[in-house]
Amino acid sequence: MLSYKDMDQTQLETTLVELKSNYKKFKDQNLNLNMARGKPSCDQMDMTEDFLFKVIEETEKLESKDGTDCRNYGILEGLPEMREIFSEMMEIDSDKILALGNSSLELMFNVISYSMTQLRPGATKPWYEIKDRKFLCPVPGYDRHFAVTEHFGFELVPVQMTENGPDMDEVERLCAADDSIKGIWCVPKYSNPDGYVYDEETTRRLAKMKAADDFLIMWDNTYCVHHLYDDPAKQGHLLDIMALSEEAGYPDRVLVFASTSKMTFANAGIGAIAGSKSNIDWYLSNLKFQTIGPDKMSQLFQAQLIKKAGGVKELMKRHATILRPKFELVLDVLQEELGEFNIADWHKPLGGYFISVNLQPGTAKQVVAMCKDAGVILTGAGATYPYNKDPHDSNIRIAPSYPTIKELETAIRVFCTCAKIAAVENYLSQ
Repeated sequence: MLSYKDMDQTQLETTLVELKSNYKKFKDQNLNLNMARGKPSCDQMDMTEDFLFKVIEETEKLESKDGTDCRNYGILEGLPEMREIFSEMMEIDSDKILALGNSSLELMFNVISYSMTQLRPGATKPWYEIKDRKFLCPVPGYDRHFAVTEHFGFELVPVQMTENGPDMDEVERLCAADDSIKGIWCVPKYSNPDGYVYDEETTRRLAKMKAADDFLIMWDNTYCVHHLYDDPAKQGHLLDIMALSEEAGYPDRVLVFASTSKMTFANAGIGAIAGSKSNIDWYLSNLKFQTIGPDKMSQLFQAQLIKKAGGVKELMKRHATILRPKFELVLDVLQEELGEFNIADWHKPLGGYFISVNLQPGTAKQVVAMCKDAGVILTGAGATYPYNKDPHDSNIRIAPSYPTIKELETAIRVFCTCAKIAAVENYLSQ
């Protein structure tokens, strides 16, 4: 089969007629499929719900392991058993971790918000006084991260992602020259959306590079245990960036985040933040004005649920059993439908919740619109870039988790058909 770039005009026109005929067949099915966000599937939720019901039935006292009455106020830092679970997940000592509300994104928002008006460790001014403040945004990246710093008036500075993490030559160059750059967003394991894992060199360079005294690495390790495969050789592994930063003389440079939201119940999990003693004390000194304590009832039940499931590793194996076939299906169909035509590229992730596809420049918005017209909803083109502006109009994030296998195969074949139509029309226009 010829790749599209090697076809002459007549061959391209004939191909386009065939593709549009296939596209019409999809439209005639009146589909209603959604691959827009990384939502756990109903199967995943049902599995977790079964464990929760068993835990509730067997619970005699609403007390934590240290005897705390979970029905009452207090324990601002979170229950000890929940902090121990996060310690296992994040590979950080539990005394450096706070187990708090239902969303790690909320904790990230709080960090930026607190920093705007209160002096962070190392800062000489609250950030609201820095008029030209900037934040580095590895791209493609997570739209909700970008939205937080945009909300607080930061200029969002894109930095290109590589298979090993952000382009560190560019990160180091920018940070060394400009103290108004106050931080960088990072999803270091199974990055959103590409599924990359930061390598040793990238992690070490982030920890020790020259930057503003109050420079902050927002290390969102949300997919720390979200492996697709049981074999450690097929799993991502990270260095301890907190330890590396401390060794480099920057102990307060990093805050680490995680949650159980895609482990137990989406939007009803537990969020965690970890950092140096100075950072944790600073966070608590602000949090105490916001709440008297987290929802300890939820923390108690979630800790017991995870234990009932056999622990973190066993629970995540169950999730992987549901997710792995979906990821493999999408990757297989992408290769089958698009591989030989040289019109797209993608990375094969070993974990996380997304597959990132780079189409021909100038076609992503068209493909998203065509998919929508055929009943398949995707993340908006440009969403993986600051201000929703993909300079190449090429990147699309696919979320395989929520649809059933049957729905997913239909949705990804619609996507591939639209990608091929856009590519052929692009070649014909040239």
